[in-house]
Amino acid sequence: MAKTVCGCDCEECGGMNSGCKGCGAISENCIVALCCESLGQKSCEECHGACELKDTLINEFNALGIEDMEKVTSLNALSGGYINLEYMLPSGQRVKLLDDSKIYLGNQIYKKESDRCYGLAADRSFLLVCEYGEQGADAEIVVFKRR
Repeated sequence: MAKTVCGCDCEECGGMNSGCKGCGAISENCIVALCCESLGQKSCEECHGACELKDTLINEFNALGIEDMEKVTSLNALSGGYINLEYMLPSGQRVKLLDDSKIYLGNQIYKKESDRCYGLAADRSFLLVCEYGEQGADAEIVVFKRR
């Protein structure tokens, strides 16, 4: 298994299946590793769960005030290749907003009284909230906000 700065188990990450070599090779692409490095840690055993960026992002997602979205309480490391959904713009153009090679902080939260979900993704420069059906079907952008 590739060495990670954050202590995350790369076997659990879909990025390992897409050629990711772990933090030793892509730390600039992993928001979790950057967070731990910013705290001067070489292992998330010391800082895991106490990351200021993670806490700040949780607060920013909750501050969006999306009525039927439950309160965000946690964010997970997610491979861009796994969560990079395709969106239809009003012009009819289809676009993807994320980078498949990066690791983001995000979560999936069920939409209240619906069979759809909210997908959350963030890094140091943006927040993304999208809504989608089963297996990411019919994805729609709810909020895309630069930080």
